[in-house]
Amino acid sequence: MTTLWRQSRVGVHLAGGLAILFACLVVAGAARSEVTAFKQAVAEAAARDDALAEFYRNNDYRPIWTSASAQDAERRKALFAAIDTAPIHGLPSERYDPGSLREQLAQVRSPRDRGLAEVEMSRRLLRLARDMETGMLVPARIDNGIKRKVPVRKGAEYLADFAQSDPADFFRTLPPESHEYARLMKEKLRLERVAARGGWGGTVTARSLEPGDAGEQVVVLRDRLTAMGYLRRSMSQSYDARVQRAVQQFQTDHGLTPDGVAGAGTMAEINRGVDERLKSIHVAMERERWVNIDPRNRYILVNITDFTARIVDNGSVTFETRSVIGSTRSDKQTPEFSQDMTYLEINPDWTVPRGILRRDYLPKLQNNPNALGHLQVVDSRGRVVPRGQVNFARYSAGNFPFNLRQPPSRNNALGTVKFMFPNPYAIYLHDTPEKHLFSRETRAYSSGCVRLNDPYDFAYELLSRQEADPEPFFQRILNSGRQTRVNLETPVPVHLIYRTAFTRAKGNTQYRRDIYGRDAAIWDALSRAGVTLQPVQG
Repeated sequence: MTTLWRQSRVGVHLAGGLAILFACLVVAGAARSEVTAFKQAVAEAAARDDALAEFYRNNDYRPIWTSASAQDAERRKALFAAIDTAPIHGLPSERYDPGSLREQLAQVRSPRDRGLAEVEMSRRLLRLARDMETGMLVPARIDNGIKRKVPVRKGAEYLADFAQSDPADFFRTLPPESHEYARLMKEKLRLERVAARGGWGGTVTARSLEPGDAGEQVVVLRDRLTAMGYLRRSMSQSYDARVQRAVQQFQTDHGLTPDGVAGAGTMAEINRGVDERLKSIHVAMERERWVNIDPRNRYILVNITDFTARIVDNGSVTFETRSVIGSTRSDKQTPEFSQDMTYLEINPDWTVPRGILRRDYLPKLQNNPNALGHLQVVDSRGRVVPRGQVNFARYSAGNFPFNLRQPPSRNNALGTVKFMFPNPYAIYLHDTPEKHLFSRETRAYSSGCVRLNDPYDFAYELLSRQEADPEPFFQRILNSGRQTRVNLETPVPVHLIYRTAFTRAKGNTQYRRDIYGRDAAIWDALSRAGVTLQPVQG
């Protein structure tokens, strides 16, 4: 009896243990099934995007958004907060569709649902992160003159960085950290507030106004300049000295000749509405996301629309000169790109670019073999060929085997010095004998290269980092008349940019005319991507 009882008792315990074990196995199996279903859904949804597939494969298809952990909750919170504040950066929240994302999360009922939501969260993160860091648009698709290569990061890197970072800090570090970007954001907010209040008032209908004028249109001009911040309020109805000074400051801030006369060009800029200036700011912010300039180092900044070239050290302009840029003809416009300047050439020769040779010079030589006498005919081995030995009429633009070269001289098309940053577009900075062009307000006359008003001083500043006394060093080579290459010991980045809106550390935001129409094309593309102007109260 006792033995049977003991056996029976053991049997009961054994049976209970097996039941518990079986139940645990069932639960574990269900859990594994859920994990498998989740991972399968993640793999399936991520497969459509190489970046997502790479990240989740490397992460063993584990969640970074949709677990019950506090960490994933913080990540979700940070993403939605970043989407909600995207308009501060000129990015439309609707582009990331937070409403549908919230709805998808709310409707999760199964491991598969959770896996699909997981990948969708990462997909939205990638789009927002890329837009905030390197822009919404692909520059080369907007205009052929924008050659800029945007430093786009791999999508899997974004996700890996996010998974290892504080979520809020991750989003804070995405936009450009430049002072320029911060000031553009500030100007955007200011203009949005102006727009919410109705703008700058009435349009000045007079074709032009000047000192000594009086009457209704002067009052409209006065009130508009007051609303823009260029004048204090007054009841004066005359174009007096205060109005003249205000017009001059406006002209300076808009790249116009500061003569104090509100002529046709100045009046056109004064009458531009807040919306137009806001569009320029939006475009400038997008452009700033395309350019990765390290302000801690020396660089050269050529703003095509401003007709200037500057040397910048640690964020401060140390040298500035006027420039002449490519004409508005589509085949002569100065392109936008960045490249390192590696040397300058003193007493350069000039080899006529093939495009100019075929388009402009060959027809002249075919009509008159003695035309363009200042140019040498040079064969493929660099030897000068007497013109009498060349029958120009037998060649076409496609098979002309010679180059045209102008020897070094004071009258050389490149002047007496050129600054080289080798690039596929044959663009460089250089001197010019046509000094009279620098006195003009609009200076778009070259075939694409950038001419400098003060090339010698520009050279002295560049050489100051490697020569104890750069001016006599430069002048000694110049006076020799010999073509001489001078390498820069430290290459200097050159950024050819195109900004119709840009800021200064102190003073008003600067606006320039869209001479090539590129900013208009960028704004159209931003609009198609969902960007709108958003007046704000306050």
